[in-house]
Amino acid sequence: MALREQFQALESDLQNQVIEQPDLVRSLIIALLADGHLLVEGAPGLAKTKAIKEIAARLHTLFQRIQFTPDLLPSDITGTEIYRQETGEFVFQPGPIFSNLVLADEINRAPAKVQSALLEAMSERQVTAGSETRPLDELFLVMATQNPLEQEGTYPLPEAQLDRFLMHVNLDFPSREAELKILRLVRGELTAPEAVDIQVSTQSVLDARQEVLELHLAPAIEEYMVQLTMATRNPESWNEELSQWLICGVSPRATLALERSARASAWLNGRDFVTPDDVQAVFPNVFRHRFYMNYEAQAQGVTPDHVISKILNTVPVA
Repeated sequence: MALREQFQALESDLQNQVIEQPDLVRSLIIALLADGHLLVEGAPGLAKTKAIKEIAARLHTLFQRIQFTPDLLPSDITGTEIYRQETGEFVFQPGPIFSNLVLADEINRAPAKVQSALLEAMSERQVTAGSETRPLDELFLVMATQNPLEQEGTYPLPEAQLDRFLMHVNLDFPSREAELKILRLVRGELTAPEAVDIQVSTQSVLDARQEVLELHLAPAIEEYMVQLTMATRNPESWNEELSQWLICGVSPRATLALERSARASAWLNGRDFVTPDDVQAVFPNVFRHRFYMNYEAQAQGVTPDHVISKILNTVPVA
């Protein structure tokens, strides 16, 4: 099976296991191909954990789940040095961050000091504990989750950490039909668990990343992506409503993430070049968590998705 067909089959297989969450499945695979991380926000029970466990099973990679709680310590994530009395030496005991796929469940339940323990790993692919810096595997992805319904006793992610996530995906409740399908799927899994047919190797992921980077990106598409970024930084030059809503635009990381995500989307769609449709398809998830709205906009009920829609309708397509 050709490399692209492997990932198309992977996406199709995951869609059958994670019911009515196509945006989550597509975003997970894009993050994998773009070498980025994912922030997922949604109510409990919307298959966030199931999605990353299913993809880990098909990749045959190490998977770790970290439940973030107020009493969690940074060393609970990174690991710590343990004294071995029999040898008289300190030995480093790796934490759960030393894995390939990491689920940071309810990340906003832990204080900033613990959240920041992920920063170095997500940005530099390395962990500093004690006096040594240890590298992580080349295949490394963090999927962090947030529960939007329970905000009491939580610690909102700081802007610096939000900007390190490639995408921010919002999930909604499934429809009636999907709820029935989920009920029957889970019952079937409990009575007769199905074997995993689709298998993608780590080397295939690394090779696919290289193919994604080699896709053709026309100068006009580059200009379009830059103009989308500029619309958040200089909104008064584009739209009066945007200038009334935004107080700070996105960083250069947003443009870089938009390009990588659009490339991955085009590759999954079977093309060797990026189109404006690819850019627009990933734009909401890439930009949703990166710009800052003023209090007046929030008081008026303006959401990040309102801003995104206004930007896409204002900036002309290349």
